[in-house]
Amino acid sequence: MSQDPALYFEVAVLAPIHHTLTYAPPPGVGRLAPGHRLLVPLGRRQLTGYLLACSTTPPVVKPGEKRSAELREIAADKIRAALAVLDPEPLFPAALVPFFRWIADYYHHPIGDVIQTALPAGLNRRSVNVIKLTPEGAKALANHHQTDEAPEWLEELLAAGELSPAQSAAIIRRRQPSLGRWQKQGWLQVISRLKLENVRPKCETVVMLPKDTPPPLSRPLKPAEEKTLALARKMAGDNAGGLPRRELVKEYAGAGRVLKNLAALGLVELVERRLYRDPFGEPPPFFAKPARLTGEQEGVMAQLLPAIQTGGYAPFLLHGITGSGKTEIYLRAAEVVLAQGRQVLVLVPEIALATQLEGHFCSRFGEAVALLHSGLSAGERFDQWSRLLGGEAQIAIGARSAIFAPLPDPGLIIVDEEHDPAYKQEEQLRYNARDLALLRGLQQRATVILGSATPAVSSYYQAQKGKFRLLTMGARIDDRPLPAVEVIDLKEVKTVSGYPPLFSPQLVRALKENLAAGHQSLVFLNRRGWANLMLCKDCGRPVQCQHCQVSLTLHKQRGQLLCHHCGYHLPRDLLCPNCRSGTLVSAGFGTERLEEELRRLLPKARIARLDQDTTRDRGQFLKVLKAVRDLEIDILIGTQMITKGHHFPRVTLVGIVWADAGLGIPDYKAGERTFQLLTQVTGRAGRGEFPGRVLIQTLQADHYSVTMAQNHDYQGLYQQEIAQRRRLNFPPLGRLINLRLDGEQEERVRELASSLGELALRLSGGRIAVLGPSPAPLARLRGRYRWQLLLKGSGVEELHRLCRRICAEYPRLPGASTVKLSLDVDPENMV
Repeated sequence: MSQDPALYFEVAVLAPIHHTLTYAPPPGVGRLAPGHRLLVPLGRRQLTGYLLACSTTPPVVKPGEKRSAELREIAADKIRAALAVLDPEPLFPAALVPFFRWIADYYHHPIGDVIQTALPAGLNRRSVNVIKLTPEGAKALANHHQTDEAPEWLEELLAAGELSPAQSAAIIRRRQPSLGRWQKQGWLQVISRLKLENVRPKCETVVMLPKDTPPPLSRPLKPAEEKTLALARKMAGDNAGGLPRRELVKEYAGAGRVLKNLAALGLVELVERRLYRDPFGEPPPFFAKPARLTGEQEGVMAQLLPAIQTGGYAPFLLHGITGSGKTEIYLRAAEVVLAQGRQVLVLVPEIALATQLEGHFCSRFGEAVALLHSGLSAGERFDQWSRLLGGEAQIAIGARSAIFAPLPDPGLIIVDEEHDPAYKQEEQLRYNARDLALLRGLQQRATVILGSATPAVSSYYQAQKGKFRLLTMGARIDDRPLPAVEVIDLKEVKTVSGYPPLFSPQLVRALKENLAAGHQSLVFLNRRGWANLMLCKDCGRPVQCQHCQVSLTLHKQRGQLLCHHCGYHLPRDLLCPNCRSGTLVSAGFGTERLEEELRRLLPKARIARLDQDTTRDRGQFLKVLKAVRDLEIDILIGTQMITKGHHFPRVTLVGIVWADAGLGIPDYKAGERTFQLLTQVTGRAGRGEFPGRVLIQTLQADHYSVTMAQNHDYQGLYQQEIAQRRRLNFPPLGRLINLRLDGEQEERVRELASSLGELALRLSGGRIAVLGPSPAPLARLRGRYRWQLLLKGSGVEELHRLCRRICAEYPRLPGASTVKLSLDVDPENMV
């Protein structure tokens, strides 16, 4: 590459700054494609940066852009050069640059961090500070560690010559006087050192035999060399791809010592070949292609095909009831797109569903499929990303983060179970993958299919307004009926204790009858553990997490009381932390207790449980699903993992133990989500030759979410929800941004929240509703106190302008440096 003296690199630096920076190319480097990773200087640090664009025009600060006067006036010859290009090829296609820019702007997030979120973990190289002893310091401080004023770390520094990055960071953070004094005297140095990335390509050495006649030997072969060469020729045979060195060494250990000699003689060639780590583990289940489509499926494809063939942006909402065959629509549409030479992106809300769709797509498309989700190791995810980037795979399947898959030209983007709130990232960059799927489809001219049996109210509203084309499938495959649903009002079930039973007599009877008939049952409760509350009989107080405002959950098999938010835990057998009494009793229930109770009620039944506690690795999860498909399990107990996407033809009974769990959450979407969850788990019953039956246990039998789920009435649910939201100007009619404050000092957070509320009211001018401030429903989380302020308005631009002004002025509020302000645009979770 020739040096271009008038070249400028626009770089997104991995630092908490919202604008890009300009650098000159490293020495000897010219124009590069966007997507390259760079090492750049920022102050005294060396950081990762991502190249967004090359230009021959000097940078111009845009009006309103927050930069220092020095940066605005910087001369071209003062622009610092990038230090190095870290990769031979770009890490993402240029087509994703506008995508990243939009995300950074809309979610008010640093663009470097946006790109870091998109890329596989472990690729970011940072500089770390290390405290190092100079030769002069070694002499001057040789005996100083024995004095009273010597810091505790000096003895280790004298012994090792330098401190670890973690130790150094802690000392620098505490600003110890001795550190600054000894630096000035030249006894210590704080040096910047580059950390290596955590993941790299995995390679193996391959032994290749020359195609042509080898050159004459310059010396006779030794016995070990003769044996190795003969064995290599025998094992390689006609394999043009070569022989892995490890296989040759496995057959003859002495080969490893002489292969380089044979290569030097021209008898073999040693080549490094890229290996891809296998993300699949056990092979996914095989699904045969159906001989024909149903009439409804043909009608849907007739509407999809013209849009796909045209090649422009076309958003569709596919509203198909459970068991109607939405997956086959995805597969047929993908076939058409792949035939055009374009790629396919498939999103699912959770890893469990990725496993199901993976089986369908691998059965149809084989090695064209790549997986992207958090269940993979860092190396596996890096390899899958590389396969997609290099064009070796054309279909990306994954959970939320797969929206960033490096596909240069996706022709189809599928969002399965598009209603699921799991598409919203709740930490750091709070993006919604469903919304970004629509944006990416718009930017890259792709067909987008949002599929669900229970569409989000916001999505159905857009379809009613004509922004999405509505596709409907209202019948199950082979005209199988939807399951009959019975609601059991637990208030009417009498017990000796007076408390509602875990299993009503009706549900126990139905489980016994289903077991006797040789059919399978699902039992659903969206709460894991044995009991969700431990109470002291003496003082009456619950055992709570030390770091979060929640009660600890009893996990009996682990022997622990566990916080599901931060992981804090206590041993099961302990005195009450509040009054030191020993009389703790459990209250409530979870899936672990359900399993124990069912084993007592149905001792002959083969029972399994599917939740985060029993499926900590993908292999165990697949093992349970296979056992259900192979009819080795009679009753499957589970949390939300069992509600969506699974097709178990022999499941004819679903028991919902506690339908009320989500109705008490302080969230305007609580009713919608309860209906969706009940409808989804109801849809697991009766998908085979036998009709299905569902029993819903509840204390709120007359709640509209329950009655409409009982009647499979999505339209009724939609009309109820949209009317409520119209009255309150809540989404999809209005827009929300949640401003959240969190800090370690409760009083400081409260004061900042009050100041933030006054600031928001002053800046809004009465045009935008400011709700709060108030403590967050979960007022303490991971040791930090939380308050929030909700902004509500009808105009998107006006709402975002207000947020930018608030973010610009917030740092000037007294005490703002100790309390973090974060923005949640279009919040899904109000807790």
